[in-house]
Amino acid sequence: MTETTPSAATPTTTRPGTPPWGTVVISPHFDDAVLSLAAVLPKLRGPVAVVTAYGGAPEPGAAVSEWDEMCGFTTPHEAHAARVVEDAQALGLLGVAQIALPHPDGPYGNPDQLGHLDQWLRELPADTEVLAPMGTRQEHHALVREQVLLTRATQGAPPPLIYADLPYTGHTPGWHTDGAEQALAADAERGESYRSLAERFRLTPRWEVRLDDAEWASKRLAVQCYGSQLAPLGALGHGLFLHRTGPLRTERVWALEPHAAPAA
Repeated sequence: MTETTPSAATPTTTRPGTPPWGTVVISPHFDDAVLSLAAVLPKLRGPVAVVTAYGGAPEPGAAVSEWDEMCGFTTPHEAHAARVVEDAQALGLLGVAQIALPHPDGPYGNPDQLGHLDQWLRELPADTEVLAPMGTRQEHHALVREQVLLTRATQGAPPPLIYADLPYTGHTPGWHTDGAEQALAADAERGESYRSLAERFRLTPRWEVRLDDAEWASKRLAVQCYGSQLAPLGALGHGLFLHRTGPLRTERVWALEPHAAPAA
């Protein structure tokens, strides 16, 4: 693989309809789609694009965030440039396209202002399938989910598919079993987003992939592309999340169907 220096990184902001994507996966940050869906991505209707909502560069003069300092960076622009390269390498391994929207990451912008995401989604062909994160224990992920739901609803388009964001959802006891949905719904710590969606929609499993050895090897290589963030992720509550039997091993995606309106 040809090395790319972080200083040369430029995120792609291809217009929504070029090429006509079969599936678009909305990733809140660089790494979320791969952590959550590396085994599912090759199975989706192609061509597939991963669109990072908070993919923009920080404003000049911004101070480095605590998270980026933990990742070893001295400036936010160094962090952003490195992550664009990491993301391109990971998505290249999985054979999907990289698109980054100009919203800066949370510490460097207004995470609830997602106008670029709204506009980008509105320009998609109507038959494009869209995946959005569940938002388990992640405020910014939930903001992205709600923006995708709102935009699709105002367009009269079908709701997005919802994917379990890993490793967060994957720590649910019983995640790798047939009783995972019941366990998630009952989990006081991790089930809030699932319960919130279940109040508005009927969730029907679309994809459930318990990674075999070949799929795990492919996912591990892609996840390891995000090397700048792996140590802090492990240190801040996720432990040995790259263990073969850890929270990344099972990926789940649900279709949403609005509940029927009560009879008059």
